[in-house]
Amino acid sequence: MFDIIKLIRVPQWLKNMFVFLPMFFSGHLTDPAVWAHAVVAFFSFSLIASSIYVLNDVRDVEADRIHPTKRLRPIASGKVSVGVAWSVMALLVAGSFSLLMLLPGAVRMWCVLTVSAYFVLNILYCFKLKQIAILDVFIISTGFVLRVALGGVACGIWVSPWIICMTFILALFLAFAKRRDDMVIAREKGIVTRANIVNYNLAYLDQVLGLLGGIAMVCYIIYSVQPDVERRLHSNYVYISSIFVLFGILRYLQISLVDKKSGSPTKILTKDRFIQFSVIGWIAYFVLIIYCR
Repeated sequence: MFDIIKLIRVPQWLKNMFVFLPMFFSGHLTDPAVWAHAVVAFFSFSLIASSIYVLNDVRDVEADRIHPTKRLRPIASGKVSVGVAWSVMALLVAGSFSLLMLLPGAVRMWCVLTVSAYFVLNILYCFKLKQIAILDVFIISTGFVLRVALGGVACGIWVSPWIICMTFILALFLAFAKRRDDMVIAREKGIVTRANIVNYNLAYLDQVLGLLGGIAMVCYIIYSVQPDVERRLHSNYVYISSIFVLFGILRYLQISLVDKKSGSPTKILTKDRFIQFSVIGWIAYFVLIIYCR
């Protein structure tokens, strides 16, 4: 059972917290009915995302066996057979869509479409599109946008274009940082863990990370001083939250470019105290200005 849990990558469910963003920023954090819909959306997306992780591990089993850390994954290490993995994937998909049946009519339909879009897009990613440099990163980032969109439709909340843009840019930043980690492994250990890594080099990835980090910061500052944002959040001090965003971006760049340890954003979030301070401080500040008026 432990190997099955490891196979579906439960710690990666942290990424699906993006589902809660629309509820958080709309001021519905204390609404039990909205919470119920958001929780259903979260677990549905978590199950469908886990099914894609299983599919990816089945497809990449040979490449994973030569990777310094991925070789320990359940399928690559031989602890879980391919046949069992296919069965687990089928159960995850069934469980994901079954959960969505708990939602009311119109909401249910849009949620099913959103989850289906993620599922189909990532099947294409696993079988072909992951081999196309740049496009592969854009698909990963689109997955995060779909997480936010699912949270919005599940809770009946309008999603701000600013949240969509910031989510997409941040996801691009993290995905390219991960590609840089793959490039470092290829150069230092001679292990090519991803076929399309030959279409990148460190100079290019360093420039991309700097560019995306800058774009993310500028976009966030512009967002924080928008009159409609200040009006919706009932605060003229949203811009102060940019301190936490800048701190987090600079720290992540340090992890990527100096420490060369940007392989897993989830591990960084759960282990790096500086990143944790940035995220917790950012959340706490918005709780203060949205819910403590």
